[in-house]
Amino acid sequence: MESNQLLSVAEEFGCPLYVYDAEKIQSQYNRLTNAFSKVEKLRINYAVKALSNLSVLKLLKKMGSGLDTVSIQEVQLGLRAGFSPDRIIYTPNGVSMDEIEEVAALGVQINIDNLSILEQFGAKHPQIPVCIRINPHVMAGGNSNISVGHIDSKFGISIHQLPHILRIVENTKMHINGIHMHTGSDILDIEVFLYAAEILFDTAKHFKELDFIDFGSGFKVPYKKGDIETNVEEMGKKLTKRFLAFEKEYGRELTLAFEPGKFLVSESGYFLAKVNVVKQTTSTVFAGIDSGFNHLIRPMLYGSEHYIENISHPKGKERFYSVVGYICETDTFATNRRITEIKEGDILSFRNAGAYCFTMASNYNSRFKPAEVLWMDGKAHLIRQRETMEDILRNQIEIEI
Repeated sequence: MESNQLLSVAEEFGCPLYVYDAEKIQSQYNRLTNAFSKVEKLRINYAVKALSNLSVLKLLKKMGSGLDTVSIQEVQLGLRAGFSPDRIIYTPNGVSMDEIEEVAALGVQINIDNLSILEQFGAKHPQIPVCIRINPHVMAGGNSNISVGHIDSKFGISIHQLPHILRIVENTKMHINGIHMHTGSDILDIEVFLYAAEILFDTAKHFKELDFIDFGSGFKVPYKKGDIETNVEEMGKKLTKRFLAFEKEYGRELTLAFEPGKFLVSESGYFLAKVNVVKQTTSTVFAGIDSGFNHLIRPMLYGSEHYIENISHPKGKERFYSVVGYICETDTFATNRRITEIKEGDILSFRNAGAYCFTMASNYNSRFKPAEVLWMDGKAHLIRQRETMEDILRNQIEIEI
């Protein structure tokens, strides 16, 4: 989106504001499907946790996507958006058996990631097809909080526990129809990912009635100029060749599945915030905006770097600013960042604000969550209203004191 388009949206709906470009989501989806165009049965399951707005889910459904969910609430959102149960996979971690059974009753594909639940579910529901999440002990790049394939991860069943899995399957006579892995976000080295894929192929040989193999996701997107990203085209060529060879070895056609979240929506998103104050101290120039980590926590939580542009004056002289929020504790988006000269009242645009941004927003300091807008076909569509004081008070119960 262009600066003038973003400014017009900010003027119409106010700040702070999340804006998503539908065309970018479409192009990322096409890029991934084209990279695996030689795979007959390809399934893209969008990771709902990245951005769960119903209108975005409907957009992805129209493109042909399925859904990857991690909670029954995400499953319910997917059903509300029009996805059929057989287009949804549910991969929880540490949830109750009651929740898993409730999701299974809806006809959604279950993906189990621990031995205890696998045995319990198999004993009670051997007729319900189950996918097993394997931890290959292969770690993707990125922050440690989003690398989930290492040996100390709480996610998945260790590949070294495969004999235990096989014993449970044999004893319960349960039906295993899928094998899954997820190494974590920000895959930097394709060869490392392909190494993990080989572990999954070797595991798949032990199960004779598979319908699909799910390779998770974690494809890295660029966050700044010159930043590296996962080369999905190269990965597509290499993994496709290996997958087709495995199909012949396995003796039946399989579905190749992925669960991209960030890859599909991150670059579509812009977070717009208004500058409340420019504050010069003895060593720093602060640009204080009308938001904080209550709306965009990733820089504070993950140390992520979002490119920040002054769209009110995009061609001004560059100066160094530390961009901070209005939350009553350390609340920093960027330190000593080169940005065109900022004046109070200017609108700043944060790039890569489509994934794990609004979905991680909170009401800390009793602030309202911002509105969301979908830019589609050259028009701005409001897809979530800005919260009001009624939303803050909605579930509170006042008692006599």
